[in-house]
Amino acid sequence: MFREMRRKRQLLPTEESVAILARMTNGTLALHGDGGYPYAVPVSYVYADGKIYFHSAMKGHKVDAILRNNKVSFCVVEKDDIRPSEFTTYFRSVIVFGKARILTDEPEKRVALGLLADKYSHGEAGMEAEIAKGFDHLLMVEITIEHITGKEAIELTKERDGRP
Repeated sequence: MFREMRRKRQLLPTEESVAILARMTNGTLALHGDGGYPYAVPVSYVYADGKIYFHSAMKGHKVDAILRNNKVSFCVVEKDDIRPSEFTTYFRSVIVFGKARILTDEPEKRVALGLLADKYSHGEAGMEAEIAKGFDHLLMVEITIEHITGKEAIELTKERDGRP
């Protein structure tokens, strides 16, 4: 169902791809937008237990797209080091394919929002009050990952393997 990566030598191990998802703080969500056009939007997210969670307004393009077609792609760029003298970029990124679902169960939504808030607030005092204040005015979306692929520049692969 999902294509194999063409440049297999540059494929990151799944564990490294998951670690990148856990470390990073923003990614680009790609959806089936209006009129058959793709719609890609940056979102802040949290990765937990094989799923990606992010919040959204109650209405809008993102929500309409998810309700119309829940198949999504999500991309995170960990490294983008431009090397002008080499005419290349040393990059490392992860792409996920999965299905998005708006969380409607209140306890499930609260847990997901707590994970997201904790990632960005680092346990700051007042987190629970902030969650309570916004809880009824936002949606939480869960992406269940069906396929994950990480890739890095060949130069980084060689470095990792100890080759010149």
